[in-house]
Amino acid sequence: MAEPTKVLLVDDQPLLRMGFRLILEGEPDMLIVGEAADGLEALTHTDALRPDVVLMDVRMPKMDGIEATGRIAGAHPDTKIIILTTFDLDEYAFAGLQAGASAFLLKDVAPEELVSAVRLVASGDAVVAPRVTARLLETYVRNGAEQQSAKPEPTERDPLLDDLTPRELEVLRALAEGLSNAEIAHRFFLSEATVKTHVRRILTKLHLRDRVQAVVYAYETGLVIPSQGLDY
Repeated sequence: MAEPTKVLLVDDQPLLRMGFRLILEGEPDMLIVGEAADGLEALTHTDALRPDVVLMDVRMPKMDGIEATGRIAGAHPDTKIIILTTFDLDEYAFAGLQAGASAFLLKDVAPEELVSAVRLVASGDAVVAPRVTARLLETYVRNGAEQQSAKPEPTERDPLLDDLTPRELEVLRALAEGLSNAEIAHRFFLSEATVKTHVRRILTKLHLRDRVQAVVYAYETGLVIPSQGLDY
């Protein structure tokens, strides 16, 4: 039997931590290994407990969730982080994705969606972004592009993109649309195993942490234009 997914709960509100604990503890494949009330505690507990997934609040005393996310992502690349936020188009959620989070959830998420998100993020093979996350990425990257448009000089192409094969570029664009491995395989008439290989090589060549980071990269480098390929 596979080891359960170890989860660390980070939120300054005890009632929220209790609610998440009650939901996740009922799952046989999940284990709550600890709780933290601020970002500093999150760092300490992650060092000691090595959780697979951290549910991370944003607005907390001592150290906020964005800084804690960046530090954990740098020190523990195998630990996946899910940002908890109140609003679906929260600038802090986007900052969390940039810092190294793998996903974000609304705090009023349905129990079954919370469980599903933890499983998907822990697997490392999730659809990169539900539509709300894709919309979040598009919104903030588009805003950044509009601010950059005032500058006369064009954005330079990242030379790392030259290391990707034409197929890998196609797969990266498909990732940025939020497609799953199965959907990418169907689009390009490939096996899912081949798609997984392409994704792994893309992450390695671009020095990226996971699929979400690949999406952020695709938008920020201009490989994918906001509104292109996204249908709401």
